[in-house]
Amino acid sequence: MTEPEVQVLSGTRADTPITGRIIVINYDILWHWIEHLTSINPKVLVMDECHYIKNSKALRTKAIKMLVKPISHRIGLSGTPIINRPIEAYNAIKIIDGSILPGFFPFAMRYCGAKHNGFGWDFTGASNTEELHEKLSGNIMIRRLKKDVLKELPPKTRSVVPMQLSNMKEYKKAETDFISFVKETKGAEAAGKAGNAKQLARIEGLKQLAVKGKIDSVVDWIKDFLEIDGKLVVFATHKATIDRLMKEFENVAVKIDGSTSQTDRDKAIAQFQTQETTRLFVGNIRAAGIGITLTAASNVAFIELGWSPGEHDQAEDRIHRIGQEAESINIHYLLASDTIEESIARLIDRKREVLNMVLDGTGADEGSLLSQLIEEYSN
Repeated sequence: MTEPEVQVLSGTRADTPITGRIIVINYDILWHWIEHLTSINPKVLVMDECHYIKNSKALRTKAIKMLVKPISHRIGLSGTPIINRPIEAYNAIKIIDGSILPGFFPFAMRYCGAKHNGFGWDFTGASNTEELHEKLSGNIMIRRLKKDVLKELPPKTRSVVPMQLSNMKEYKKAETDFISFVKETKGAEAAGKAGNAKQLARIEGLKQLAVKGKIDSVVDWIKDFLEIDGKLVVFATHKATIDRLMKEFENVAVKIDGSTSQTDRDKAIAQFQTQETTRLFVGNIRAAGIGITLTAASNVAFIELGWSPGEHDQAEDRIHRIGQEAESINIHYLLASDTIEESIARLIDRKREVLNMVLDGTGADEGSLLSQLIEEYSN
């Protein structure tokens, strides 16, 4: 198409006439435009980042399911179609070609490590991953890896940088209390309950104590890095951590977190990419981990961890993409020694193998990261 008529829809007031041949719309406003879009009888649906529709209760997923009914040509695009576990791929698979699936419950029982925890079925695991890989790749999935199609990209190397805690006594007391709590609530069985908020809150408490105890060492590490190397991208999860880094490096840093407007996002990215004096990019893993390019840096450091391998991989790849000219890409995980951070990192690595098995035919079966983490502390 030499001159396609492209129309971008915006806002929640669906009062703009639809005149384009190619319509572009954000998932978050799709629900408000469903009637208008179905009225033009679209022939093709392209779902970019199709893992966004993993939650069946979300409005964006409900809107896609309504929109897709009369459309025969359906395409889903994603570098990470499964962020954490196979159940997340069900909606995308069903929408693209429901004929290859037997239905939700049979799919979940067969491929999602189904376990009954006494309160209901838990589908957060993985099972028969090789069979699922063959089913997908043999029917609807065209999988292309960066190493195969972007051969000019440099290799990616991950390493762990141990950090010592300044508050080890405080941390160990909290960890001992947590272990006692886990054993009292029967460990992994409790994680399967709908109300696992208490366990998660205590885990978050341990994570924040670990960050509190290592933050001075993290700041020193970043200072040392910036003295001898080029630019650095740092990812964290908590606003307080990001704010601390911005206070320390305000003259050379930009940030993107959940509070950053679209205008300020674009400005921060452009500044980091083009200005030599802007040496540090500080981002929230979720807010800054997708959809942006930070190839001015060839190093990424994680100082806090999320809950899934997919979001870490996405964040790492902000620098590992077209436009990267460095000879190597280095990913540094700054982990507090002998803390929950090391446990989470190990489990994320093991879960990464599960996703590789489903998508690429390599790896091993694992269950819920939260369940595994609690199981580890209960033993």
